Amino acid sequence: MLNRREFLAGVGGAAGLAFLRPYERLLLATPRFGADPFTLGVASGDPTPTGVVLWTRLAPDPLNGGGMDPHAVEVRWTIFADEAGKRVVRQGTAQATPEMGHSVHVEAEGLESAHTYWYRFECGGVQSPLGRTRTAPAANAHPESLKFAFASCQNWPNGYYTAYRHMAERDLDVVFHLGDYIYEGNIPKVNARTQELSDAVRLEPKDLERYRLRYALYKMDPDLRAAHLTAPFVVTWDDHEVDNNYADAHDEKGMTPEEFLKRRAAAYQAYYEHQPLRRAQMVHGPDLQLYRRLRYGDLAEFSVLDTRQYRSPQAHGDKAGPHDAETNDPARVLMGAKQEAWLKEGLKGSSARWNVIPNQVWMMQCANQNAKGEEVFSMDTWDGYTAERGRLMRFLEEAKVPNVVVLTGDSHKNLVGDLKADFDRPGSATVGVELAGTAISSGGGTPAANAKFEKRMEGQPHLKWFEGIQRGYVTCEVGRGDLHSDFWGVEDVKDPKSAVAKSASFVVENRVPGVKRA
Repeated sequence: MLNRREFLAGVGGAAGLAFLRPYERLLLATPRFGADPFTLGVASGDPTPTGVVLWTRLAPDPLNGGGMDPHAVEVRWTIFADEAGKRVVRQGTAQATPEMGHSVHVEAEGLESAHTYWYRFECGGVQSPLGRTRTAPAANAHPESLKFAFASCQNWPNGYYTAYRHMAERDLDVVFHLGDYIYEGNIPKVNARTQELSDAVRLEPKDLERYRLRYALYKMDPDLRAAHLTAPFVVTWDDHEVDNNYADAHDEKGMTPEEFLKRRAAAYQAYYEHQPLRRAQMVHGPDLQLYRRLRYGDLAEFSVLDTRQYRSPQAHGDKAGPHDAETNDPARVLMGAKQEAWLKEGLKGSSARWNVIPNQVWMMQCANQNAKGEEVFSMDTWDGYTAERGRLMRFLEEAKVPNVVVLTGDSHKNLVGDLKADFDRPGSATVGVELAGTAISSGGGTPAANAKFEKRMEGQPHLKWFEGIQRGYVTCEVGRGDLHSDFWGVEDVKDPKSAVAKSASFVVENRVPGVKRA
């Protein structure tokens, strides 16, 4: 495998150095725009007790390379204490550089904890929409409640983002996006949407310019922009931000690791450019440390995982198969040794009442049957990395980590269940729960497949609920006494005006093992 230092010294070096030399560009302080430069909206993210990240990207012609001249541009940002935008509490300027696709990442500090703010960008005499954000409680605070949502898998051609329209109407403290923010595959000419696209936008991206176009297409969606406008997002990725089911430097198309890392570097840079991430998450060639921790007083601590960048290639050639010597190999990892140690250290030292793990793929054991009636498991989930999962489950049991709640995306299905110290022994200790949500718009299952899997659940008592047809998202209300989750389903993802209704509700009680219907 290509050494990361060698990569940075070679083809990827120019991309890495671009972040270190933005001020060498000519600064165009007063640009003139013939169209709105804020077509991709604004966003905030990664809140702390004293600050938050503010994001935008200047793109007056978003589906034609962005439409910006190759100059750095000064962008003014302002934070208000009121929605009317009268009481200014912080303001400043930032540079939008061509090296970063004219994106802006402002790490605003000096704010009050557990406080709602509004913010706006201005450039060339044009103002952005007014965004709303909220800081986290102080580290020593004792908040009574926290309300958040989580979502994943928003395949643009498969349907509309109606779920985000509904989410934007909730009064949320924070939103977690668990991956597949974009999909990298070719967009069919005939799809659920009516917008005509050029081949540059429609065909699979493999370089930075094309990934930027794909993000621009997704960011232009009004419902997604509305969700970002109303609450801070905490994002992590899965596979489609780069390539389907990739694992570290390995892709499914047979590229050499050297060639794939070039593609991954471009995809990671585009991801950073389009998300409200801090400098600590800045891309360095083919690497970007995305796992990180956020705290909400003594009520909840969130350990955000990255189960894609460091994983071993999937067992059995990424085909569904049994648990065997290959899946049980202790050397095979999903998180990687460094992230695994970081997760355990954080959980062991946590003083939070609720320990929440935003994660990409199913952590709980989930058996299915192949055509021969044999029990098989997905190799792209934690079921393909049973030794590492076993180490984590044993750790949760031995360290007695309280109130572990795993949030999951990826599968396009709703699945709720208990995490067991040993999934093959139903009577073993319950060490946490998992809430897996369906997709915002990506394709789901059929009624027949749904009924078949519901039948399979009878032999897996740790699985409590399965629903594989609806699209939607999940909200959670965290209190001192329990964590209540609502699963929301869109009636018709191909109808932008579709109704959204509650599908099911579950509750986890403080220090009571397991999840149950509310």
